[in-house]
Amino acid sequence: MPEKIAKTLEGVRSGRISVRRALLSFKDMPYKDIGFAKIDNHRVLRRGFPEVVFGRGKTVGQIVAISKRIIAHDGILLVTRAPRGAYLMLKRVYPKVKYDARAACLYYRKESPVLKKGLVLVITAGTADLPVAEEARITLELMGNPVEILCDVGVAGIHRILNKRHILDKANIIIVIAGMEGALASVVSGLVSKPVIAVPTSIGYGASFEGIAPLLTMMNSCSPGVSVVNIDNGFGAGYFASLINA
Repeated sequence: MPEKIAKTLEGVRSGRISVRRALLSFKDMPYKDIGFAKIDNHRVLRRGFPEVVFGRGKTVGQIVAISKRIIAHDGILLVTRAPRGAYLMLKRVYPKVKYDARAACLYYRKESPVLKKGLVLVITAGTADLPVAEEARITLELMGNPVEILCDVGVAGIHRILNKRHILDKANIIIVIAGMEGALASVVSGLVSKPVIAVPTSIGYGASFEGIAPLLTMMNSCSPGVSVVNIDNGFGAGYFASLINA
């Protein structure tokens, strides 16, 4: 969007675009009111990335209507916790739209992003944490970050993470995703000199309280440099890591 505004202003200066036409193009810049939603068209200017849609609780029709507006305005779309039906409807209009069933993410990018330099490493304690890791990966890649995933290296077999020190060392930021007791984030943070973003997951038996136990473990980490996002929030971790990586 900054490029779009700059192009419009250049057009006004050169006389190719009238002031009236420029004003019309800026009309919906703050937000677009479509009745059931007010789409924040200005967010890409403030934050560097368009508004992201949380799909759960919205109807397929609402998701499709919002998504079309965002794509038309920004050329980038990310819908988390999205139903497959919304993907099938959008694909009729935008054939390049993608859907990851494991992460329940619907996404689209008209143009390839300019890649940031630093690698973001996403680590999971177990295979069951992969849906959250995929949500983080999709977010990171849409925002222009090189990403690698290292899965199933939890503390029940700590030699598995110790054996991957060379991968930890080359990363700029590390996202650690873990359920059960959530100890992996502290272990990884104690091994590296870089930011660690911890994501507790709802994976575990009853006393993990659907992610509250690992959340508290991660928040009480004795290793400095650990930041914690909400339970199962791969998107939040990916977004935060991208801001650091910029």
